[in-house]
Amino acid sequence: MSANSETAARQQAPPPDRQTVPGAPRLTRAQCELLREITILDEYGDRRSIHIPAERPLTVFVDKRELVTLMTLGQSPELLVLGYLRNQRLIDAVTDVESITVDWDVSAAAVRTHHGVHDMAAKTAHRVVTTGCGQGTVFGDAMTQLHTVTLPDAVSARIRQGTLQRMLETMRQQDSIHRKAGSVHGCALFQGAQMLMFVEDVGRHNAIDTIAGWMAMHGVEGADKAFYTTGRLTSEMVMKAAQMGVPIVVSRNGVTAMGHELASRLGMALFGRAANRHFLCYTGAERFDSEPEPQRAAVRVVSG
Repeated sequence: MSANSETAARQQAPPPDRQTVPGAPRLTRAQCELLREITILDEYGDRRSIHIPAERPLTVFVDKRELVTLMTLGQSPELLVLGYLRNQRLIDAVTDVESITVDWDVSAAAVRTHHGVHDMAAKTAHRVVTTGCGQGTVFGDAMTQLHTVTLPDAVSARIRQGTLQRMLETMRQQDSIHRKAGSVHGCALFQGAQMLMFVEDVGRHNAIDTIAGWMAMHGVEGADKAFYTTGRLTSEMVMKAAQMGVPIVVSRNGVTAMGHELASRLGMALFGRAANRHFLCYTGAERFDSEPEPQRAAVRVVSG
């Protein structure tokens, strides 16, 4: 790989350092190439080099027991694993985990807990294969516990149109793997118009789990935050955002019927088709302070 390619492959730094919560697990900082250079043949018959995302498997072992294999870009694998465990309700708190060790030589993540995962066999017995890119998996036990999720009320957790548009402008300018190679989804966590974290992965479900892991490690609450994703808002994405306590979710893509139904039930504000200054508010308009732009006058075309 050329020097420029290697720089591009590692251009995304680890998430910003913050003080971790007391008792947070020890994490390795395993790194790997995010991009791979290949030679392609284009429509003009020319051969040239391009970059593609370096997707790879990561098999997760919890207390030496194999749990799942995640297909991932590998940008922040320890946070991905931690967020996955949290969003699947396999751990109650980040302090349940002693350490997460990722070794790319064997494509494995070893999770060591303090006291084991209570009733792990029952919790993982029922799996739902989701619409997530790369085939996401949600354990049935996590889906049945959504009735315990309570989001902050609409008075204390809301967003102004101007803030939403500044978020979209930040994402438009964000340097990314997608700009260089495509084939990945990006997710970001915002407080107001300030982006706190951005991560990309081959599946949007992995990216949101990575952000969940970062939040758990640093004790970041979701009540005053907004979540952004380039991917569609399915029931899985809405469910994970709710488990993170985030009441406002924005997507560059659309919303599925189940995602819409679940967000309505939870009282979540759901924005889709959001790019530049355009968006659609699908649910949770009571959380939105609209600042409508003037309608453009219709242009009359006269022929002849």
